[in-house]
Amino acid sequence: MSLNGRFLKKGNKIGSINSLLYGVVQDDFSFPIWKSWEQRAFQFFFIFLLLLTLPIDFRFYKLLFSIDWLHINFYSIFQIVRYQTQFLPIIYLPKWGIGSFGNWGVAAIVAFILSQVWWHYSSNYLKNYTALNYWLRVILRYRLASLLIVYGFIKVFPIQMPFPSLSNLVTNYGDFYAWKIYFQTLGISPKYESFLGFIEIFAAILLINRKTATFGTGLLIGFLGNVAVANGFYDIGEHVLSTYIVLLSVFLFAYDIPRLYNYFIKDDKETIADRFKPDFSEKKLSRIRLFLKFGFIAFILLYGILTQHSFAIESYKLPKEQGLHGAYGYYDVTNFVLNHDTINYSFSDPHRWVDVVFEKWSTISIRDNRPVIVDKTSGEGYYDKDIDRNYELAGNGGRHYYYYTIDSTRRLLFLQNKNRAKRFDKFTLHYTFINDSTLALDGSLDNSDSAFIVLRKKKLDFLMFEGRRHPVKN
Repeated sequence: MSLNGRFLKKGNKIGSINSLLYGVVQDDFSFPIWKSWEQRAFQFFFIFLLLLTLPIDFRFYKLLFSIDWLHINFYSIFQIVRYQTQFLPIIYLPKWGIGSFGNWGVAAIVAFILSQVWWHYSSNYLKNYTALNYWLRVILRYRLASLLIVYGFIKVFPIQMPFPSLSNLVTNYGDFYAWKIYFQTLGISPKYESFLGFIEIFAAILLINRKTATFGTGLLIGFLGNVAVANGFYDIGEHVLSTYIVLLSVFLFAYDIPRLYNYFIKDDKETIADRFKPDFSEKKLSRIRLFLKFGFIAFILLYGILTQHSFAIESYKLPKEQGLHGAYGYYDVTNFVLNHDTINYSFSDPHRWVDVVFEKWSTISIRDNRPVIVDKTSGEGYYDKDIDRNYELAGNGGRHYYYYTIDSTRRLLFLQNKNRAKRFDKFTLHYTFINDSTLALDGSLDNSDSAFIVLRKKKLDFLMFEGRRHPVKN
């Protein structure tokens, strides 16, 4: 994109708006005149990108003021930063397809109308596109960097995609939604997940500095372009946000495309470096610059500390309460007695349990022949109560998940289905450890049916562990 014509001297500028917008331009600096189509294209994208970027949605401020700032956690900041402007409430838009970009369509229509008004009625200071382009790029760089920071840290401290639970490891591959497979594939390798987070944070740091922003956006186009594609093909549900990130990256990178093309492709053509150097000698501009930089550094430190704290004490997606001591493991249901009738292994009986998993935390998962009502959410969200932490069952159609509390004095387990559609499913079981590998349960199940169940623990060997550092044994 060619650059704009000569600016007025600072001494001739009138008003604080001119001073703010064009004070960054040096007195002795001039630019080529923008072509007509370049001006019109810039006017549209200037308005369109600001509509998608600036917090002009009242829902954003409703969220902002609903946060308990005296007891702030990383997820509250995460919600604020990742919030996308909603001209149309997201709940009324399709989850997938072109309709999910409905807010982009509204922004494009508004931007087109306002750009036409701008073209016909703009005053002189709104025709100095070089300075406007500079400030737009500043806003987009910081917006993009903030998104990379919040997503980067929850990968560096691998809590966005936690290590798969034992219940998930014993669930048939075909019983998972595509997004759950993707998350568990990354979650199974925490070090790789941390590396991905480091790349995002590194790109964010490059974006903060104007001189290295092109390197940062170039890195992002390759890296997050793949993420945007994965969001689409794995039905992760963040395709609008990931596409927005790629859009900002491409717009910022486009500023240097002519120079990069001349330098790398047309090696016989002289390549002139970007000669625009903003002047921050004015106190007002200097204060804005310092506020942005120190404020952003403080944001990085605060968010990083809060994320590390959450990682150290709990994974926000998985329950935090300890499970029954000594019970963790996978159990085969060797004996199942319902209303004094023994039911053998069956592929059709809706009551017969097949296997049970006791997690390290307050979750029991059961595989039987009853249909599973799949939790179609992404399991995202920060919940204080373990029963509401649904990542382990989200996108899983193979098992029933129960939250439980323990009465160790009477050796009772109080179970409640974790699926929000089946919270009415509750029962109580008395437990007895017969030996280190055998656990007996007795009590009442659905409809007050009496049950006696014997569980035998089985040691499972997973190839991903057996073969990672040592040869697989026959």
